[in-house]
Amino acid sequence: MNDKEKKYREKAVLVGLITPGLKRGKVNEYLDELAFLVETAGGKEIKRFTQSLPAADSRFFVGSGKLTEIQEYVRAAEADIVVFDDELTPSQLRNIEREFKGVKILDRTNLILDIFAQRARTAHAKVQVELAQYQYLLPRLTRMWTHLERQRGGIGLRGPGETEIETDRRIIRDRIALLKKKLESIDKQKATQRKNRGKLVRVALVGYTNVGKSTIMNMLSKSEVFAENKLFATLDTTVRKVVVHNLPFLVSDTVGFIRKLPHHLVESFKSTLDEVREADVLVHVVDISHPEFEEQIDIVKQTLSELSSSEKPVIMVFNKIDAYNFVPKEEDDLSPATRENIPLEELMNTWLAKENTPCIFISAKKRINLHEFRQLLYDQIRDIHAKRFPFNDFLFEMSE
Repeated sequence: MNDKEKKYREKAVLVGLITPGLKRGKVNEYLDELAFLVETAGGKEIKRFTQSLPAADSRFFVGSGKLTEIQEYVRAAEADIVVFDDELTPSQLRNIEREFKGVKILDRTNLILDIFAQRARTAHAKVQVELAQYQYLLPRLTRMWTHLERQRGGIGLRGPGETEIETDRRIIRDRIALLKKKLESIDKQKATQRKNRGKLVRVALVGYTNVGKSTIMNMLSKSEVFAENKLFATLDTTVRKVVVHNLPFLVSDTVGFIRKLPHHLVESFKSTLDEVREADVLVHVVDISHPEFEEQIDIVKQTLSELSSSEKPVIMVFNKIDAYNFVPKEEDDLSPATRENIPLEELMNTWLAKENTPCIFISAKKRINLHEFRQLLYDQIRDIHAKRFPFNDFLFEMSE
């Protein structure tokens, strides 16, 4: 492969739907995130289309007229992919693929699965992602997938009167069953590893994807966990032993959450998310420089609730204060203030006043307020440690 081929990024057209109760500005924010997903996967956005409809069209997701408009642009721009910002039904996917011959059609779920497949490093993550991919693929099978039968050979493969697509479904069901068995075995090993960590207090870093959890992990543990300004840089949960003021505890860096996270992935990654369920303290990391950080907070809280982890002690860590962008309003500007018009100090005071949980504002990258963060974390962990090991804590005080 020459350098030109290596650098080629597939050209993507994005499609979003404006439905009642969902404003155009919000749809554009969703499409901005979809564009970031495309970039993370190795492509680039060249155009986006939106349409206002009462609900998604049952045949083409968008109306037939809008579909024709997208087709004409895709043909003229020689686009490689059309990405829809919602999960397409199997019939919608088939209908759209029939109209866009030779152009890849993806939905948000398929795109996220593709990124997870690229990012999976360990055997555990690879099995989890492959299982989620096959579960997504099974109801969407068409004759284009008949190459799968080659994985098991041809002679004696088909039953009497069995069609190719039925064969493919059987192959995938068999593969899903095998992957589930593998995952059960790995999950048991992971559960044993967690039990073998003893009674050390356990802290889990949680948050929206790309908020700086891995950077904070590196700072706390003085290790080198992979950190990158891309979505889902971390898939595999990393656990490190950390010592602050002679008090040891465990910190785990977990996969980031995202809106519309595919349910297949949540199910496949449930053992990874067990680190969250079994943690004593959650450190909820927030990118305060992101214009929609409050919505991201709500999405993380909703996901934690689904994991039955919303009642755990939480420390809110507002990261990236160095990247916070303040745009003061003009004196004669009477329009409502946006988040960008609020000074960081005012925002900090607002959150410090309204949060029922401890919170702190830091920059892990610039190492701002890290000493204060470590002290806050230490205070929380020591309270739990004292209740768990009262005699040990007495000896700990004597040694200080």
